[in-house]
Amino acid sequence: MEYIDNMPLMDLMRSEKMTFVQLIIPAESAHRAITYLGQLGLLQFRDLNAEKSPFQRTFVNQVKRCVEMARKLRYFKDQIHKAGLLLPPLHASQPDAELEEIEIQLAEHEHELIEMNANSEKLRQSYNELLEFKMVLQKASGFLVSSSSHTTDREIELDENVYSSDNHGDTASLLEQEMRSELSNQSGVRFISGIICKSKVLQFERMLFRATRGNMLFNQAVPDDEILDPSSNEMVEKIVFVVFFSGEQARTKILKICEAFSANCYPVPEDTTKRRQITQEVLSRLSELETTLDAGLRHRDKALTSIGYHLTKWINMVKTQKAVYDTLNMLNFDVTKKCLVGEGWCPIFAKTKIQEALQRATFDSSSQVGIIFHVLDAVESPPTYFRTNSFTNAFQEIVDAYGVAKYQEANPAAYTIVTFPFLFAVMFGDWGHGICLLLGALVLIARERKLSSQKLGSFMEMLFGGRYVLLLMSIFSIYCGLIYNEFFSVPFHIFGDSAYKCRDATCSDAQTVGLIKYKDPYPFGVDPSWRGSRSELPFLNSLKMKMSILLGVAQMNLGIILSYFNARFFSSSLDIKYQFIPQVIFLNSLFGYLSLLVVVKWCTGSQADLYHVMIYMFLSPFEALGENRLFWGQSVLQVVLLLLALISVPWMLFPKPFILKRLHMERFQGRTYGILGTSEMGIDDQPDSARERAEEFNFSEVFVHQMIHSIEFVLGAVSNTASYLRLWALSLAHSELSTVFYEKVLLLAWGYENIIIRLVGLAVFAFATAFILLMMETLSAFLHALRLHWVEFQNKFYHGDGYKFMPFSFALLADDDD
Repeated sequence: MEYIDNMPLMDLMRSEKMTFVQLIIPAESAHRAITYLGQLGLLQFRDLNAEKSPFQRTFVNQVKRCVEMARKLRYFKDQIHKAGLLLPPLHASQPDAELEEIEIQLAEHEHELIEMNANSEKLRQSYNELLEFKMVLQKASGFLVSSSSHTTDREIELDENVYSSDNHGDTASLLEQEMRSELSNQSGVRFISGIICKSKVLQFERMLFRATRGNMLFNQAVPDDEILDPSSNEMVEKIVFVVFFSGEQARTKILKICEAFSANCYPVPEDTTKRRQITQEVLSRLSELETTLDAGLRHRDKALTSIGYHLTKWINMVKTQKAVYDTLNMLNFDVTKKCLVGEGWCPIFAKTKIQEALQRATFDSSSQVGIIFHVLDAVESPPTYFRTNSFTNAFQEIVDAYGVAKYQEANPAAYTIVTFPFLFAVMFGDWGHGICLLLGALVLIARERKLSSQKLGSFMEMLFGGRYVLLLMSIFSIYCGLIYNEFFSVPFHIFGDSAYKCRDATCSDAQTVGLIKYKDPYPFGVDPSWRGSRSELPFLNSLKMKMSILLGVAQMNLGIILSYFNARFFSSSLDIKYQFIPQVIFLNSLFGYLSLLVVVKWCTGSQADLYHVMIYMFLSPFEALGENRLFWGQSVLQVVLLLLALISVPWMLFPKPFILKRLHMERFQGRTYGILGTSEMGIDDQPDSARERAEEFNFSEVFVHQMIHSIEFVLGAVSNTASYLRLWALSLAHSELSTVFYEKVLLLAWGYENIIIRLVGLAVFAFATAFILLMMETLSAFLHALRLHWVEFQNKFYHGDGYKFMPFSFALLADDDD
């Protein structure tokens, strides 16, 4: 036991030792001290103002200012993005600026930018209106010319036929005189011209037809240019229309419909000369506006470029300052209102660094009083902190996704680094597919520096984060593929010739019949002669099924052994005597014995039926084994193991709750009366003995919990062992899928002499390999390996009810602003 206790600890085996500290910071150096601690990133502050709302805290005004500045910076960033400009990288040579100076600069820049945008929007609106007016003038002229020529012909005909006599005006009726006066001034047909979005034309025409009951003529034409919509900054396609109608009532209805459909109406004169003059004026004004708009855009781009040069630094500074003030809001003022008091957790190794940072803050702020840093005793459990690097971080994240380890609890990530990719490879074993995964992992690792600085999508970010997991999975897949002797389901004689050959020269089908063993077994992995033989499937099934049992029992034993190290570390002898020992006995009396039988059968070449042995071990333990006996004394050993398994169940269930009850009674025997506390003394302020006595021992709850734990282990030992058979099932499925795609797609297509059929078959084989075997099968094997670790392995020792160490660190600030 002393040897085990003196063994050096692995880096990931236990979380870092933490200590609870208190800081008493003078007000004049508080901001600088918190800033230096944020740069260090090794202290997790506890919120001492949790009962206060965010608006009741001391530095709420400073936080509001930072939020407002962050809003302005987001506005600048959006404007730069809309303008199509690129943000320059952060220059280290840029001088530092105070927050107040930045606030003034941001306000000036925002005011200037808003004013420029407003002017630009007004100019753009005027430009669009003139552009639409130009389109209407150009397209409506054609409709008006044809209409005026038709009206002129009607007037000439009317003058010749009706008003041919000189004295007709004296004798004409009043109606005829009225008609003549109207025709002399204008025709009875009037028109409205304008422009509308193309998507609304059909509904617009239908509404006009219904409103005027068909007493209108609707003409439309497609303009030559599209118009830029200022709101969406996209080109919009519009239609020029001219509506001919008669009567004032119809005119009112048409104008209301135009307003409802957001159609812009423009006055077009009937006189050709006037239309030409107006068109020239519109073109001249358009040219002037284009020049003004270009100058305004250049001025705005210049201003945005100037802002973009400092934008990244401003964003980082505002973000850090907001984080500093948020942290200061977690501190309390002392009774003198001159010092801030903070509490938090830090790793023990970081105490010296934190003290140095606090001393530097005192010196830089020219404070006359130093910052007090001292250690306190804490009642609550410390946070969990593992120091990881880019290689081990992904495996730690896999474990943390199940649950964060309790403080100083054995960390499964230390073993997951090897066991997770290996169990994946057992299901995925094919060294051809493994090489493909290896190439992908090497590409991600080679471009690590470039990709880490880019904004990746969700899928690519997940893939990049697990690049080292993918690397180990591919290496182990190559290893298991060599054991299975599968390269895209094709066997190769890599390690020498096969141990089997044809019985005689007349052996025509050497792949299925007539093979005999003529030398020692194949040196590494599965003999290639098994591929295509009649007994290939039974042989591989038997091999992979037994191998799955062996791996499962080994990993579950590792989990139970880790529960022993947990109990040793936390000095819990009850867990060792009444959980670890009976669990080891129960698991190995049944499934450890099964693993022993598998190994003995492989070594001796026996034909014993292991199913019969295990079934009748329970049904008829005293019956002779007969031809199923593998070694001497097997029957006696089976009876002993069965009795040990039966004894271990009550061993797990009953002793621990009663011993805990006895220990609780002995602890408080003779101490029924404790120290009297005042009414102002809370439970946290009482001595340890009084606080322990306040926690009553509930025997029924402890017994039920132990019973559930025992039943879960007994039933889980069976179900978890069966669950490891997924290693066999998925390995078989992957192998058979590879065989189907190779034989039924590639070889079938290669049997034709046509080059097109061969290329199509090769393309289908490549597609199936890439998307089904390399993507879907990889994801499937990954999820199954994840389940084996979370459920079958970690439930033997891992509680996962801790909380992660979240230090105040500028490096951990989110990319997006709050």
